[in-house]
Amino acid sequence: MLHTKTVNQLLGFPANARLLIINADDFGMCYAENEATIQVIRMGFATSCSIMVPCAWSLHAIQLLKAHPDIPFGVHLTAVSEHPYYRWGPVAARHEVPSLVDEAGYFYSEARIPEFLPKASLREIEVEFRAQIETVLASGLRPTHLDSHCLVHTRRDDVFDMTVGLAREYGLALRVGNARYKDRMKKYGLPADDHPTLDSYRLEAQDKPFLYPNLLRELPAGLSEWAIHPALGSAELRAIAPEWETRQADLDFFACERARDIVAEEGIILLSYRPLQQLMLTGTPAA
Repeated sequence: MLHTKTVNQLLGFPANARLLIINADDFGMCYAENEATIQVIRMGFATSCSIMVPCAWSLHAIQLLKAHPDIPFGVHLTAVSEHPYYRWGPVAARHEVPSLVDEAGYFYSEARIPEFLPKASLREIEVEFRAQIETVLASGLRPTHLDSHCLVHTRRDDVFDMTVGLAREYGLALRVGNARYKDRMKKYGLPADDHPTLDSYRLEAQDKPFLYPNLLRELPAGLSEWAIHPALGSAELRAIAPEWETRQADLDFFACERARDIVAEEGIILLSYRPLQQLMLTGTPAA
C-alpha cells in the first residue's frame, strides 16, 4: 500500500513541526556504554536506545531496562564486530550461521564488510537477527524498533526486505537512514524518517560542543533521527576503542542542561519510536 502522507501527517503533527528521535546506539557493548546510555536518557534528553544482544554486557543492559521499564528501546541487530581486542560473535550456534563468522569464529570486522557482505547467506542473517530479537523477548522485555550495527540491514536489498519482514512480524518500527530505502518503506505503506540519519560516529569529537547546538537550531521540519554513541571515557572504554573521545563527547553534550534548553527554545518535539511502532501495529495511518 503506497501512502503519500508525510510522517508529520501520519503522526498527527503540523507540517512545520520539527520532530527528532535521539537514539543511543550500542547499548550493551560494555559497562561504560551502559552507564552513559542510562544517563543521557534519564538525566539528559535522548529518547531511546538500542541493545547489542551479542555483546558481553547485554545482560547488564537488559537488567537496566528492567529497572527502568519506561525507557523505549530497540534491538541493534548485529553482524559486525569492529574492535580488534574486544570481539563478539553470533547468538545463534556458529554451525547454523557459518557465513557470518570469520576464521576465529567472530563476526567480521567493519573493515571486512566488503568481503563479508556479498557472501553472507540471507537465510543465516535472518536466523541470527531472529535469535537476537527472541533473546530480548525471552527476557520479558518488549522493544519498540529495529536498527542495525554498522547499517548492515541497509547494505543489501534482500537483507533490507527481510528485516522489514521481521519488523512487521514482531510489530516493531524500523530505522531507515537513506533515501533509497525510505522510498521502499513508502511502497510498503510504512513510516520512515524524512531526513538522513545523523550518525554521531561520523563527527569529530572536538567539533561536537559547537556542532550539535547548530544542528539543533537548523533542524528541518519533519522527522529526523540522530544515532548517538554515549559512553564514559573510562579505562575500560579506552582499552576497547581508540576513538573513545567521540563517545565521551556524546555523553558530555546529551546529558547537559544547555542542550535541553536549546531543544526547548527551538520548539523541537522529541519522540521515541513508540509512535512509529503504533503505526506498524495498527497497519493504518493516523487520521
